[in-house]
Parts: sequence; C-alpha cells; structure tokens
Amino acid sequence: MTTAAMHIARTGLDAQDMRMRVISNNLANVNTTGFKRDRAAFETLSYQVITAPGAASTADTKYATGLNLGTGVRVQGTARIDTQGSAQQTSNALDLMLDGDGYFQVQLPGGQLGYTRAGNFSRSAEGLLVTGEGYQVMPGITIPPNASAITIGLDGTVSANLPGQNQSTPLGQLQVATFANGAGLQSKGDNYLLETAASGAANLGAPNQDGRAAIRQGTLEASNVNVVEELVDMIETQRAYEVNSKMISATDDMLKTVNQNLS
Repeated sequence: MTTAAMHIARTGLDAQDMRMRVISNNLANVNTTGFKRDRAAFETLSYQVITAPGAASTADTKYATGLNLGTGVRVQGTARIDTQGSAQQTSNALDLMLDGDGYFQVQLPGGQLGYTRAGNFSRSAEGLLVTGEGYQVMPGITIPPNASAITIGLDGTVSANLPGQNQSTPLGQLQVATFANGAGLQSKGDNYLLETAASGAANLGAPNQDGRAAIRQGTLEASNVNVVEELVDMIETQRAYEVNSKMISATDDMLKTVNQNLS
C-alpha cells in the first residue's frame, strides 16, 4: 500500500491552512478604512491517468470513463473582492470617500506611486494634503494655513475661504485613477496597492466623469468585510481541515494493519 492518500490529505491541510490565513486577515481588517476582503481560490493538482477514457478494454470495446486519480489540491491565488464598503459619516472636511470605481493616487517614499481607497487625509505642516503616514496625495494640493471652510466637490475641486476674499477660492482638483484590471493591482500593505503588468497603467482623470468615482466629502468608506460570512467560511475551513487530518489518521491505521498482518 502506498502513502498517496496521506500526501493528498496533506495538500488539503496546507490549502485549508492558507485559506484560514486569508480569512483571518479579512477579520483582522474589519475596521480598516477602504479595506477589500480577499478570497482564496483553489485548483486541483495534476491527475494520475491509470486508464485513459476511450482506451481499448478488449479487442472490441473501449472504456467509457477511464481511471484517473487526483493528487490533491493547492491554493491557486487570492482574489480581491472590490465591492464598495458602506459609507461612514465623519463630518471631517478632509475625510473623503470614493463613490464608485477608482483609487486615490499617493506618492510613496522613493517616488513610487501607490493607490488607495482610504481617504482619511489630513494637512501637513506645509499645507499639503497627505495621508496618515505623511505621504502626499497626488496631484499635490496646498491648503494655506489661514484657509477656512474647505470644500471638496464631487468632481474633486478643492476650494476654501481665504482672508480678504469674498468668494471661495479654488485650490486645485483631485484626480481618480482607474485600471483596466483592478484585480491585478498588488497589495503592499498600509492600505496601498501597486500598479503591475496585470493591472495595466493607471488612467487618471477628473472624478465623477467617464465612469470614475465621485468624491464624497466628510465620509469614509468602511471595509467590505462581512463578519458573519467570514465566520461561516472559518467554520467550513476548520471542518475541512479536521476531515483531512482524520484522513491522515485513517490511512496511518490502514498501513499499521497491513504491516502487522504481513510481518
């Protein structure tokens, strides 16, 4: 008797362990602004073909189905679920939510560009619109220190009241980046995504135009993690892990029986 069944069950343990890591990360980020949940995708490993379908069974007949034995499973990858999270009202003028498709563009250390749905911004000492880590939101918007009543329109136009001015003064316009394949963006951590060959180049443009998201001021996008759904997935994963573990124990008992009876 071979240990093929043990090997198959081991691949099941590895796959379910990785799925549990994905679920754990989703639950850990349930309160992370703009977070998008991940889903583990599985695929079968190669099959061992003992008898090919259609092969001759006798001189006059052929096998209708054949005999193919699977060798296990593995995690093919993780898919980011980009459904929009619920809106959370904050009444903070620099809290922004993207209502629709797109990302804010941020300049990361070293000049690299990152993309995020988290719009909890603030004003730096120099008056620049920045993220919580101090990274500049692109294109750069400078808000004078004496500005008041900051407003940001659906189209990303930033305006404020300045001393000596009777009307609101435009300070610039935010842009929104979209991608041909948003699922191809690479997760970096700290709520940032990076452009890849799979995502395609960023397509920058004014918000609320050409299918790009509108900007909602004083609002943040909550995580799209559904706690109940993740708990159900966690229980399912745990049960699958237990079954694969029992498969290893059962196969071990069968091997012990064979060894004892043949010794």
